[in-house]
Amino acid sequence: MIRPLSVTGRSPDLSLTVQVGRHGRSAELPPQRTRSIDPELDLSQEPEPLVRQRVAAYGIVLSHRGLLATQFSELTAVPGLWGLPGGGIQRDESPARALLREVMEETGQRVQIEQLLDVQTDHWIGRSPSRVVENFHAVRIIYAAVCTAPTDPVVNDVGGTTAASAWMSPETWEDQPWSMWAKVMLERHLTDRRSGTALN
Repeated sequence: MIRPLSVTGRSPDLSLTVQVGRHGRSAELPPQRTRSIDPELDLSQEPEPLVRQRVAAYGIVLSHRGLLATQFSELTAVPGLWGLPGGGIQRDESPARALLREVMEETGQRVQIEQLLDVQTDHWIGRSPSRVVENFHAVRIIYAAVCTAPTDPVVNDVGGTTAASAWMSPETWEDQPWSMWAKVMLERHLTDRRSGTALN
């Protein structure tokens, strides 16, 4: 079992501290999921994909109005799906500072970070929002956060990868179409956040 404890430093010099321990019972590793190449992409007709790694910070943000969510725009590979607020970490920016900035840009909300929850990675080959073919490695740092004075969400970064933002009921969020990685993070951590039990 690997449990993230902290992320320190500023991009691109980040340090992740984890606790590695034996799980209480013998556990098999989950099957490895492979991402296929974008089916609409003919690599024989394209230049060599640009290798790119993007480290980003996201938040499972709760308030008395519910769960804060963002909807992907037409510039992404998953338009219309919902995800967690957050985004790329800029140079000389800490992950926590990046999350606060991104949440404001995408939703107009001021939030307080409670703790580091998870680190998730993904890999695929496809077109970026700028239409460049990329061999893309996503590293997502997931935090628990709270908004004590929620307002109606508004997307301040117009014309980007966020089309809309909204507060969703923590009891009915699963009724919405979510990006795969965000749904996995919510299934893993949202129940504990709502009940106030220790997060893991």
